[in-house]
Amino acid sequence: MITHTFVERVITSKEARLPTSQPRTGGGRYRPEIDGLRAYAVIAVIVNHFNKEILPSGYLGVDIFFVISGYVITSSLADRKSKNFGDFLSGFYERRIKRLVPALVVFVLITSVLISLVNPEPQLALGIGQKALFGMSNISLFSESADYFSQYTDFNPFAHTWSLGVEEQFYLLFPFLIWFSGFGRQTTNGARNLFLWVGSFSIASLIGFMYYYPINQPAAYFLMPNRFWEMAAGCLIFVGFQKRVWIEQALERVPPFIVVAAMVGVMFLPVSQARAATLSIVALSAVLIACLKNGTAAFKAFTAEKVVYIGLISYSLYLWHWGVLAISRWTIGIHWWSVPVQASLILILAILSYRLIEKPFRGIQVAQGRRPITIVAGLGALLAFSIPVSLAAEEAEGNTNHIFLGVKANLKGRGGESLTDEYKVPGAPGRWAGEDCVLSSNDEAGDIIKISDCTLGDFNNAKKRVLVIGNSYSASFVEAFDDLIKRDQYSITITSSWGASPAKEVQNTSEDEEAANNYYWNSVVPEMIAKLRPGDIVFSIFKTDDFAPKIMSTADANAIRTLEQGIARFSDHLSSRGIGFVFLHTLPFEREANCTPDMAVPQWYAPPWSNRCMIPDKEQTLIRRKELDMALARLNKTKKIKILDLIDIFCPTHLCTYVTPEGMILYRDEWGHPSIEAARKSEEFIRKAILEVASQVQR
Repeated sequence: MITHTFVERVITSKEARLPTSQPRTGGGRYRPEIDGLRAYAVIAVIVNHFNKEILPSGYLGVDIFFVISGYVITSSLADRKSKNFGDFLSGFYERRIKRLVPALVVFVLITSVLISLVNPEPQLALGIGQKALFGMSNISLFSESADYFSQYTDFNPFAHTWSLGVEEQFYLLFPFLIWFSGFGRQTTNGARNLFLWVGSFSIASLIGFMYYYPINQPAAYFLMPNRFWEMAAGCLIFVGFQKRVWIEQALERVPPFIVVAAMVGVMFLPVSQARAATLSIVALSAVLIACLKNGTAAFKAFTAEKVVYIGLISYSLYLWHWGVLAISRWTIGIHWWSVPVQASLILILAILSYRLIEKPFRGIQVAQGRRPITIVAGLGALLAFSIPVSLAAEEAEGNTNHIFLGVKANLKGRGGESLTDEYKVPGAPGRWAGEDCVLSSNDEAGDIIKISDCTLGDFNNAKKRVLVIGNSYSASFVEAFDDLIKRDQYSITITSSWGASPAKEVQNTSEDEEAANNYYWNSVVPEMIAKLRPGDIVFSIFKTDDFAPKIMSTADANAIRTLEQGIARFSDHLSSRGIGFVFLHTLPFEREANCTPDMAVPQWYAPPWSNRCMIPDKEQTLIRRKELDMALARLNKTKKIKILDLIDIFCPTHLCTYVTPEGMILYRDEWGHPSIEAARKSEEFIRKAILEVASQVQR
């Protein structure tokens, strides 16, 4: 009741009715409906981030922001008088610094402390936070090949700052276009030149976005050149208004309600339609800005006092909503009963940020001659405040996060980087050299994988040779063969290609791994098999949960058929040489748990009912993989292949869990790679399957 009263009082206060930072058209006319559109955009983003299933494409609110930004920035510069280019540029950046930096600095500092309290290894998050201060987080996320739609971004409280990076990089270029086109100097042909220049850049940018999206989504998503066209759309709409071009006059006659309805509809498109949805929302946003005029029902809705106020605080709302949600995922989780509390907290933090930070700093009047001092001071503050964040990240990198309040997971190997840790079986010859035995990217296509570097046991004198092939999951099981080596005198050669397909015939379209996958199947695997003898065994360990979707489509069924045919051909080839074949069935859907090992460990700040690590249970898993089960069962009947199913290891009860009832952690990271402990727990099952096949194949 107190929270509701506070929020109600603030939203209906005088400052809500008399905003001080407003989008204006040329001539200084404030357009409150633009702030209303901001409100619509930020609410869509927040709803999507609370629950993607409610509004699958709500993330497109960011694209609406881009269009608004281009429109508002152009309008703010249209009639601004400047003595010279230096005066123009200093004024522009002084206003941008006052607008963006103070609230961002406070958010990054406070959130850096909070995430370090609950995340024992916050270095990745802190690194992104530091880059965000300088408008570089989008480049950092791109270089890490982060997927904005992947699960683990949900736990990084600074992942959303990529959009600020895109805008800030746009601001580095845009003032030059404004000034040198003549638009910023109000020359006769300034508007025409700007329209042509920005239009030309927009075409190139849009081509880049369309080209990269299917082959390199991070580049299309995170990099400013491929997003320029969205902000340019807002600029072109404003310039079109100024020149009264025919298309602008036509757009003004479009009923805004129809445009709004179409925008809402686009928000419900699935993520698989993201490229088309992005094109649609940008076009519709530009049209709405053009046609949203007084006297229409849509205008009335967008200019309601409370709606306008939400638009005014949208920057702070955007900053804080993701921080609250990310930290919630580390602690109590997000549930139907927690949403009112979390939404209220987001709103309160945004209001406080707007009133105590944004407005006071924006209201500071700086004399024209002192603008460079303001810019230098702003940059200096960024540098100064980034230092503690950087130091904290370095400490966390060295496993010295001194303010972590919880208990770390007890694991022998932690994180994806542990997949390439070297290993030797105590008392046995041979070694697994880790990085020398894997292809981790396309850059390593063509690298030679030597048997001598990747074999545990005595390859030359082994009773049986076992070749383990797979993607990164094969590297997860390196320590699952000790008994075969010591008790049975087998040698185990383990190779891996990150992201490889489970059969040569299964198309691999990964931008980062396609070439490595092709090289692995066409060169590495055949060369390794050529060194096996009749009676030896190939053990295939791949991630195959992609073939067990929540809802089976025709495309999914076709993919399973292709997989079955590919495995059948491979097993026929091995059988013709007298080589046995073991294929590991899919593991549980751990990736869907959005969980790291440290999150799986019971923590005082994350009660059991927080459900932070919910994996689909055993029954759900079996239902989802039914079609895959049938395909593998058909293969098993050929007697040329042994299907090994470890579901009872990873689902020891009716639940598929991250941690066993005895406290063993089954996964080493959020990507579903089994832990060393789980590999050792699986050892007897693996040994039994391999010995069974060895007894059946040609000697």
